[in-house]
Amino acid sequence: MESCSEIARARGETWLARAHLRPTRQRVTLAALLVGDGRDRHVTAEWLHDAVRRTGDKVSLATVYNTLRAFTEAGLVQEITVDGTGSYFDTRLDDHPHFYWEDDGSLTDAGAEALEITNLPDAPEGMEIAKVDVVIRLRPKS
Repeated sequence: MESCSEIARARGETWLARAHLRPTRQRVTLAALLVGDGRDRHVTAEWLHDAVRRTGDKVSLATVYNTLRAFTEAGLVQEITVDGTGSYFDTRLDDHPHFYWEDDGSLTDAGAEALEITNLPDAPEGMEIAKVDVVIRLRPKS
């Protein structure tokens, strides 16, 4: 894979500027891979690290994790936790459900047309419900 195109880098820089994040070399590289083609995606830190390596750029896995955390805190991505072993980072920020494909470990958007969440439990004293994540786990029929 070649390094990121100038268009992808420009999109990444614009994306970072919207969140007032300094466009370091590493951030621009990761942003270009995340949003440079204009499509939403779900990635793990490991997938993103591997994608960077395929471009020929050098960014440590720790830097990828730290940068994804900064992107999450800045509101550029949302973190989706499927199980206790890892997280996905979603560039689509609106509330929407996800399919988790157990056979290959991928995460995709699920249609929300028929989804209706009602009768949530009351939040404990002094707390409020901030968000409800819906992850529908899928596996092949046996």
